[in-house]
Parts: sequence; structure tokens; C-alpha cells
Amino acid sequence: MNALTKEDQAAITPPGALTLLRSGNERFVANRQAQRDLLGQVQATSTGQYPFATILSCIDSRVSAELVFDQGVGDIFSVRVAGNIVNEDLLGSMEFACKLAGTKLLLVLGHTSCGAVKGACDDARMGNLTTLLSKIKPAVQAVTTPEKPEERTSQNLSFVDQVAETNVRFTMENVRKLSPVLRMMEEDGEILISGAMYDIASGKVRFLEG
Repeated sequence: MNALTKEDQAAITPPGALTLLRSGNERFVANRQAQRDLLGQVQATSTGQYPFATILSCIDSRVSAELVFDQGVGDIFSVRVAGNIVNEDLLGSMEFACKLAGTKLLLVLGHTSCGAVKGACDDARMGNLTTLLSKIKPAVQAVTTPEKPEERTSQNLSFVDQVAETNVRFTMENVRKLSPVLRMMEEDGEILISGAMYDIASGKVRFLEG
């Protein structure tokens, strides 16, 4: 597969970008990755880049967006932060990626057994991590079951994963609320803002509805 050109990028629609990621993850799970000349892609993108998607994901070492979606050099912008939350710097980066660099999809990617989510569930506190985890707390509070405090901890992986998915949805809404640029692009049909959950045990990505 060759590096994307400006013409390739322009021809991709927002739903089409989502389809490309779905297909890439299917290849990844089947262990049938596309054949690429990565060095050739490096050379081809040396004078310009035309990614089709921007992916906001966690820093977890097991969740590399380029790998789990089987993408090559110059295909996606990868924005990574613990707990896939948003702040002004990340929003600015994603506004650049979508409005100025032309990506058609903004995907918020959470994952199972997320360490940041576990920390928020346990009310962990340490330096600057405390502020970061506070951005995940609303998702913890929004998941109302189980009710027993002893079951609302990082030891309950089902609870952790419910919070992680809720956090993805909350992040999507925060993008819309805090970035008029991205919200208007979505309203105008220029981009799609979507969410997904990656299963660290199977490698499968489940795309969220709504």
C-alpha cells in the first residue's frame, strides 16, 4: 500500500474513514496486515502528509492506534494521553488535524482494563496525575451500578470497563462542547466524531453507536 496523497484524502468521506479503520482492525485481528513499503512511505510523505483520521487514545503500551488499525506512515494522526481525556492542548492539536490538515474522522478510542480509569475508580492521588484523573471522575459517578462501594473499585474489571466506555462517550461530548471548531465541522458534515473500545485480550475494536 502506498502513502495517501492529497487526492486520496479528498476522496475519503467521513463514513468512509470509519470503514477504513474497521477494515484495518479486521486485518489486525486476523493477523493479515496489509503489505507496505514503510521506508517508501517515509520518503513519499517527506514533502507532505494527508492522513484520513485523527485518533485520540490512551498512552497504554498495548494500544497503538497505528498497529490495531493496521495503518501506515502518514495515514493517521495519533493523539495519546492517559485515559483518552481532553484539554486545551489536545483540542488544539485535533483542531489542527481536522481543520487544517484535512482528516475526516475524529475517533475517541478507549480500552479495557485501562490503568487511568482504574486510578479514577480508586481515587488515586499523585502529583499532576490527580488533576488528570479528575477528568475521568464524572464517568465513574455516571456508572451507577454496582452500588456497593467495595464493588466500585479497580478490582471489579466489569465496572472498570463500563466506566471506560462511559468516559469515551463523555470525551466525545467534551470535544463538541469545548471545541466550536470541531463541533461546527461535524454539524457541517466535514468530519465524523465517533467512539470505540479496544479489547486488550482479543485485539478487537468495538465501535460505539450514537
